[in-house]
Amino acid sequence: MHRRIVDMGKDDKKTDAKDGGKVNKAVKPDKFDRDKDKTTKPDKRIDKTLKRAEDRIGAIEASTTVAERLANAAKSSELLSAVWSLPPAQRLMFHHGVNANDVIGDSTPGFDGDKDDAERFIALSSSEIARYQNLLYANGVKGSRRRLLIVLQGMDASGKGGIVKHVFRQGNPMGIHYHGFGKPSAEELAHGFLWRVERELPDPGWISVFDRSHYEDIVMPHVYGTVPEAEWRARYDLINEFERNLVADGCAIIKIFLVVSKDEQKRHFLSRLEDPTKFWKFDVSDLDARDRWDDYMAAWQEVFEHTSTQSAPWYLVPADNRWYSRAVVSELLRTTLKNMNMTWPPLDAGVDPVEARRRLG
Repeated sequence: MHRRIVDMGKDDKKTDAKDGGKVNKAVKPDKFDRDKDKTTKPDKRIDKTLKRAEDRIGAIEASTTVAERLANAAKSSELLSAVWSLPPAQRLMFHHGVNANDVIGDSTPGFDGDKDDAERFIALSSSEIARYQNLLYANGVKGSRRRLLIVLQGMDASGKGGIVKHVFRQGNPMGIHYHGFGKPSAEELAHGFLWRVERELPDPGWISVFDRSHYEDIVMPHVYGTVPEAEWRARYDLINEFERNLVADGCAIIKIFLVVSKDEQKRHFLSRLEDPTKFWKFDVSDLDARDRWDDYMAAWQEVFEHTSTQSAPWYLVPADNRWYSRAVVSELLRTTLKNMNMTWPPLDAGVDPVEARRRLG
């Protein structure tokens, strides 16, 4: 069933901390260090690299063959990735030994540019995401099982909704499905906790974006004790198996936790209280969750340790600077689609293009 986006803005071995299926060959930082002084002169290397990427993107439409178009698209994507001093897929991937509390919300690991550079990067990357999205959708129409699930998590006011609007700014609504998970309904509670999640998974060729997800069914009972501990702890293995089966069936998974600082969250909450057009965004329950910040972060830390796997790792993304977190998600999304190594489907067997042209006159 085709669904539309809302404009709003495993592996074979378990990866419990006790077993041998741990992820993470990524570079291990001492901490997600704070940025250099942002008043320094903009990085000219980034400007030059983005210009080269823009030129290559312009060459795609002038390409005369499918192979040439795909090669130019791949090269433009490589140039966009060269903007990063270290790819987010390496720099921000969770690995055992990293504590989410060490992630500094206003840092910009791997990106030496400023907001203007990031906005320019996002615009160019978005055009290529749209291109790869069309390629994914076309393959899905022709029977491919390839699809993509993006899981966005984070404390309140971490920017989950804005990610969707900005990263997919040039995407085609036909092929993108957004769903925000809230408190389970009576009907949903009558089923297993994954029942409502399975109903929102992407169809072949589609991208699904989850604003909150099945992980809430571990974190919330962990923090508030609404479910017996033995029950919610058993969900780690169930989720790992669930995601492992999805990946084996052709569904790539990107799991992102947006790390916002308490000061930045406070700033956003106050702005919602001061602007009548943002009153609808404010809920007193957000303050209740803020009061239990440490409990939430401890629960999430355990989630990362138990469910970050080789095929579905977690990425911890500093999110005080929205332009940075959006650039990171754009990079992860574009490279994931590119690495699917898809090509354009040929004409169906038995279709004679000469005869088709004759009938068209």
